[in-house]
Amino acid sequence: QVQLVESGGGLVQAGGSLRLSCAASGRTFSRYVMGWFRQAPGKEREFVAAINWSGSSTYYTDSVKGRFTISRDNAKNTVYLQMNSLKPEDTAVYYCAGRRAPDMAVSSSGYNYWGQGTQVTVSS
Repeated sequence: QVQLVESGGGLVQAGGSLRLSCAASGRTFSRYVMGWFRQAPGKEREFVAAINWSGSSTYYTDSVKGRFTISRDNAKNTVYLQMNSLKPEDTAVYYCAGRRAPDMAVSSSGYNYWGQGTQVTVSS
């Protein structure tokens, strides 16, 4: 079993930056693909980014490419999402997720573990 706890959300002006962190419990963290998803009010949860177990491969949704960077530190059991050039449309609850498989996935149904979420609000 893996427990995920996100932190780092908050209120920021458009054009600003935030770094989200997701701390994982459990000794098998390094085996999992990790992903970030987000859900805005009245909308479905959507994929943001994913990273493979070693950090050598990443994947992003088009709307965040060039602005967001996902990374991980397996020694610290932590995955990060660096968010730059934030826009009001990035406002959402951001969720960290873990996948018990070696290949990355963009569907939320492909992830086995979820954090409680952290709110990111970008003001215009």
